[in-house]
Amino acid sequence: MTDTLRADLQKAVRLLEDARTVTLLCHVQPDADTIGSALALAIALSRRGARPTVSFAAPASLPESMIGLPGAEFLVPPAEVPADADLVVTVDAGSRGRLGSLGDRLDGAVSLVVDHHRSNTFYGTHHVIDASAESTTAVVAVLFDEWGVEIDRDLAHCLFAGLVTDTGSFRWVRPGSHVLAERLLATGIDGAAISRRLLDTHPFAWLPMLGAVLGSARLVPDAAGSRGLVYAIVRLEDSRGLRPEEIESVVDIVRTTAEAEVAAVFKQNEAGWAVSLRAKSSVDVSVVASALGGGGHKFSAGYTATGPIEDDVDALVAALG
Repeated sequence: MTDTLRADLQKAVRLLEDARTVTLLCHVQPDADTIGSALALAIALSRRGARPTVSFAAPASLPESMIGLPGAEFLVPPAEVPADADLVVTVDAGSRGRLGSLGDRLDGAVSLVVDHHRSNTFYGTHHVIDASAESTTAVVAVLFDEWGVEIDRDLAHCLFAGLVTDTGSFRWVRPGSHVLAERLLATGIDGAAISRRLLDTHPFAWLPMLGAVLGSARLVPDAAGSRGLVYAIVRLEDSRGLRPEEIESVVDIVRTTAEAEVAAVFKQNEAGWAVSLRAKSSVDVSVVASALGGGGHKFSAGYTATGPIEDDVDALVAALG
């Protein structure tokens, strides 16, 4: 741990200890890392006498796969997020824009940004950002240790949810990933059941959608310096009635293409396209996503696009070089 990170953790602990009311904000289209981080912090804060509130701007409800995570009682709709609080904490959000309509809760507030995205824009008044961490829940685990918070089953459940999803069921790990997983599992949580609910459970309607979307897949072998790009398109008519997690799961299938270093999935919404990028080993897609207005990790990133799909694909190919 660097001296800077340790100092940031110590400052974060003082902020959390001093706050009586805390707003915890997750990013839009929340995944298990942002929700798990926020709920774990909310539980810890509540146990120490604070009044936490957790929310996200969109969609209107928590993804079904995350219902049942401990601490869900602290979730409130965006309209019920207090206009002011002693402390505003954002988790797993690399920029203010990722907070959607709730970004205004940062205005004039004392804020703490907890994240692991290398592309984080340092938009708060205080920060705990560890780009070497595999998930934001892993950062929260270190914060708990600095804070003297015992990680019990409820906290471990939330932290494991973020860890298992952001590592792709431990396919993309770093030194210490399995040590943290073993520590969380030792509390008695059912890691297999948590993983199955988050990653391997889909409604039947997912299968027809998958067939239509994979039929749209195209390979651009000359893209990314001839390392190859594979992309697929999820149109609104293909995804109606499906949960965001079903739609997002497509990229993990597309990325298995042997002939492509980079995978992209263009997911249509009312405003245009949300684009998920993945890379295997040699392309930093966070740089590509940042050039196109987004951000993320070296091998996992995303951005939004609003033009005709053909133009958006051409823009991605150009950005990949």
